[in-house]
Amino acid sequence: MEESPKMLNSEELARYSRHILLDEIGVSGQEALKRSKVLVIGAGGLGSPAAMYLTAAGVGQIGIADFDKVELHNLQRQLLHGTNDVDREKTLSAEARLRDINPHTHIEIHATGITPENALDLFSEYDAIVDGSDNFSTRYLNNDASFLAGKPLIYGSIFKFEGQVSVFNHTDNSPCYRCLFPDPPPPGAVPNCGEAGVLGALCGIIGSMQALEAIKLLVGFGESLAGSLLVLDTLSMRTRKLNIKKDPQCPLCGESPKINDIRDGFYYSTCETYLDPMTEALNTYPLEIDATEAKRILDEGSSTTLLDVREPFEYKIGSIQGSRNIPMNTIPQHLQNISKEGPLIVYCHHGGRSMQVTHFLRQNGFENAINLGGGIDAWSVEIDPSIQRY
Repeated sequence: MEESPKMLNSEELARYSRHILLDEIGVSGQEALKRSKVLVIGAGGLGSPAAMYLTAAGVGQIGIADFDKVELHNLQRQLLHGTNDVDREKTLSAEARLRDINPHTHIEIHATGITPENALDLFSEYDAIVDGSDNFSTRYLNNDASFLAGKPLIYGSIFKFEGQVSVFNHTDNSPCYRCLFPDPPPPGAVPNCGEAGVLGALCGIIGSMQALEAIKLLVGFGESLAGSLLVLDTLSMRTRKLNIKKDPQCPLCGESPKINDIRDGFYYSTCETYLDPMTEALNTYPLEIDATEAKRILDEGSSTTLLDVREPFEYKIGSIQGSRNIPMNTIPQHLQNISKEGPLIVYCHHGGRSMQVTHFLRQNGFENAINLGGGIDAWSVEIDPSIQRY
């Protein structure tokens, strides 16, 4: 007689015994986990602990959606990957680690990540979505797709020493991410972790909370964070729980929704700076150029100034040859020492801080200020791989 897919064998009963001892879970709850499918978006700082705990908990299928490769600076917080995985696809190292944690869990990898083209179909295959993304574009896409697919979204985010957790789109009366944040911030207004830094252990806390919320939903016990936003400040170890109301004017889940499908091109990346063509046409120098164009300008031998606005310790990690280091917060004191003649190419780590400096310089008469899109990280990838990425 074949074992029913929902039943636990003797090895699984032993493996999950500490769960089964909990009245709120028991054998029936553990079998519910075995029948469940959870999609984890991003095999990074949040996705790592979330996927590991969901796999260890006995969720029947874990999907891992990520298109990126492991980089050295990931290892400070992304525990799915090890030193030997650097330059390897994150989905592959994640799959190997998770299968080692629990061979009873099926690991499904989605190496293209989440896109407007695949989001709805992919979300429909799972019971819950854990959002471990690190940019606003993907967060809004995940929110919209989970709502349209009728799947709960377990949200988490981190910034420096603070983390947030919530559950969106759980029921018809639950708010969505757009109820809390109707619009994404202006490009460059909020630095990502590559610009601002992040405490590695914080990722473990928030990702584990996301796994816990998913388990509670799948088994059906406890009080969900749907309708609430839990905020954790690790500097003081204080938590706040804020109520979130469903917005009747929400363009997605409100009374007169304007978003009824997922449209390609609608979800632009807010971690990168976009250009206003009308403003651009008024300037002799473009507001932003990519690494290839910057190299072409430098190779022309013109009187180009390279301005590195990162912190001194970052400058020591690596810099573009011929650049001058003036940290972002000291720029106002050094305006008289910055040239207004010839192109002034400003760069930082990924392009966020340098774009803010570029705008500041232009407001103060430096029409020659140009942001290097992607920063020194893009320069290292596209132009000079000898520069250490971080």
